[in-house]
Amino acid sequence: QVQLVESGGGLVQPGGSLRLSCAASGSSVSLNAAGWYHQAPGKERELVAAVDSGDNTLYADSVKGRFTISRHNAKNTVYLQMNSLKPEDTGVYVCNAKIYSDYEGDMDYWGKGTLVTVSS
Repeated sequence: QVQLVESGGGLVQPGGSLRLSCAASGSSVSLNAAGWYHQAPGKERELVAAVDSGDNTLYADSVKGRFTISRHNAKNTVYLQMNSLKPEDTGVYVCNAKIYSDYEGDMDYWGKGTLVTVSS
């Protein structure tokens, strides 16, 4: 069974930085595309960054110039580097990935999320 495990969340002051990680585990798997979703308290989950198999990236206007999504393919891991953090960035960040495996083919998977709190 493929799993996505997120890490890197925590408490940071405004203007600070964090790097979130999302690692896919399982036998004979390949992470082809991924996205990070932000769910602020009491609000709908929204996509803030995504990367496809050709390394094309997409960012929400609210994070352009501050966040960077990247992959380490050999580790089947996707990262979200978050700089110049603002209080409105607070919330749960959830990883979504399209993963190929020999036993399942192409499937979408969701992590459980990691909490980011930006506060003084």
